[in-house]
Amino acid sequence: MMSTLEMIDQQVHPAVGEWELPAFVEESAMPSREGDRVIQYREALREAMSEEMRRDQRVFLIGEEVAQYNGAYKVSQGMLEEFGEKRIIDSPISESGFAGMCIGAAMYGLRPIVEFMSWSFSLVAADPILNNAPKMLYMSGGQWGCPIVFRGNDGAGGQLGSTHSWCVEALFANVPGLKMAIPSNPYDAKGLLKTAIRDPDPVFFLESERMLGDKAHVPEEEYYVPFGRARVCREGDAVTLVSFGRPVQFCMEAAGQLAGEGIECEVLDMRTIRPLDIDSVIESVRKTGRVVVVDQSWPFAGISSEVITQVCERGFDWLDHQPVRVNAADVPTPYAKELESAYLPNTERIVAAVKKTVG
Repeated sequence: MMSTLEMIDQQVHPAVGEWELPAFVEESAMPSREGDRVIQYREALREAMSEEMRRDQRVFLIGEEVAQYNGAYKVSQGMLEEFGEKRIIDSPISESGFAGMCIGAAMYGLRPIVEFMSWSFSLVAADPILNNAPKMLYMSGGQWGCPIVFRGNDGAGGQLGSTHSWCVEALFANVPGLKMAIPSNPYDAKGLLKTAIRDPDPVFFLESERMLGDKAHVPEEEYYVPFGRARVCREGDAVTLVSFGRPVQFCMEAAGQLAGEGIECEVLDMRTIRPLDIDSVIESVRKTGRVVVVDQSWPFAGISSEVITQVCERGFDWLDHQPVRVNAADVPTPYAKELESAYLPNTERIVAAVKKTVG
């Protein structure tokens, strides 16, 4: 097997546009979310990467401690033994260096998966990942693509302090040319990551440290979750709850509580921010007349702001109440456990926001 550098030297890259995504099916035809095989979120991520690495020798994983230590959060457990040090690569503590190198590798047709131990650390690599990767196809007139996945933990991981708790989605999603996936459960984590690895564009894949131990049914058969298709997690006709990532769990808890009071919420998991399935949001708002957007990042110029803007632009006539959002508090992330808990969106705040719209 050729090493990563040997493949780059021989320029074993296809022409732009040669990559093909899997043929996607409708949600109803995808493998069931119920079954006997239950695995953790981190295991789902590992399976996605391993399956794609077995399928295509051009896929490799690089990052701090991903090899010898099996990953800081054990996501890459055992992958070094299977794929070897030429494809599971421990990097120096230099996000800008290894991210920039992998952008070059992607331009030559390899399929890098770059792990940031935390998306907070990606800020030192902002120039290559925001100024180079998303713009390469456009600036080269379609001659050079950049099929690369940047993945890692996003948001407050649990008393890590303000500089290690960034929610970067609003900051990075502003840049055209990239795609962004934020799965809320192990099933979607595997399916979305497999799609990300197959995608011809740079994909920012945001995970949550607090979800890595979550368990759910993940089918053994191969499947891919398409980008740009929100999922209706719970049907209702009173209020539309829109979220993505970890806060989807809080939305489901809130919807369960509110159902006991006769308020049936429809819960939408956006799954990807770029592309954003605003059509599904509008369709739901037409039914409910009310919308609450839950976003774990700061409120100013955030994803919730964008969703609400588009709802008002395209679905204003169907609104029976002004849109409401639930965000993290507009302060640096606190360190103290109690303060961090109060800072983040939670079930109680979502319940209060829903009651505001129906009161």
